[in-house]
Amino acid sequence: MTNARTAFAATSLPPTSLIICSRNRPQLLLESVQSVLAGDEVPTELLIMDQSDQPHSVLASLTSDRGCLIRYQQTDTVGECPARNAGIRLARHDLLVFTDDDVAVTSTWFGALVRALLGAGPKGVVTGRVLASVESTPGGFAPAIKVDEMPAVYQGRPGEDVLFPMNMAMFRSTIDDIGDFDVRFGAGGPFRGAEDNDFGYRLLEAGYRILYTPEAMLYHRAWRRADEYLPLRWNYAFCQGAFYAKYFTLSDPYMLRRMWADLARHGSRLVRYGWRRSLRQNTSDVIYIIGLLYGVTQWLLTQPKSPASAGASS
Repeated sequence: MTNARTAFAATSLPPTSLIICSRNRPQLLLESVQSVLAGDEVPTELLIMDQSDQPHSVLASLTSDRGCLIRYQQTDTVGECPARNAGIRLARHDLLVFTDDDVAVTSTWFGALVRALLGAGPKGVVTGRVLASVESTPGGFAPAIKVDEMPAVYQGRPGEDVLFPMNMAMFRSTIDDIGDFDVRFGAGGPFRGAEDNDFGYRLLEAGYRILYTPEAMLYHRAWRRADEYLPLRWNYAFCQGAFYAKYFTLSDPYMLRRMWADLARHGSRLVRYGWRRSLRQNTSDVIYIIGLLYGVTQWLLTQPKSPASAGASS
């Protein structure tokens, strides 16, 4: 593998691998890739891990004249985390950048993210600002955003989930240290999400810092329809409950306290403001509470107890 710090002295950015995973979103994926290649600075390699039913004919033959090697990999893995783990193993460089197939990055995004990582050093992981794009469908929404304009550094146990894998960079040594993404979480896995929360928690428990860099900004495409909001809310609560349950221990009540605080926050909104809010808002909180408890139950019933810091292999 390349030595990132040595290479940085000779070029504006060191050698980097950018990994994008996708399944059956050909147009969104193409537009995400195009936004990366249109940036002021581009990765040394762009690795596209495509789990789609049909290969993407355009991306399979796409090249760039900007010094970016485009590697399109059609893969039969199932799930976001297995694809991300496979991409990490295939990546040729030691600086790893991640984004998703439904974003549009700004022109300065890539350079800002990589330079923030170099400043953070090997015990840092960088995440950036995520804004919602203009609606691409009537009533469309983006489910995950981070709009804060002030930088932040998270260490230890901040009591919240602070990592956004659609806008993230790390050294390869981070994976060597804490392990892969847990394949039980994330889209396509049995618990369908919370892979970001799980990975972020493991980072912080291992002594890493997560640095939020608002200058590294991208847009999460608002392509989901309004009628998908409540089902997505259920899925998010379900996987969040499983994430909490993974770390329940008798000797350390931290994650149990986090779960009760989460439940109390949603329950108190119903009690205090329910009569002033819309049916959709109240239903959302009810769904979240039930979904979270169901996720906790399903994890405890189906998953063997493992060391709290471990990620399941792909």
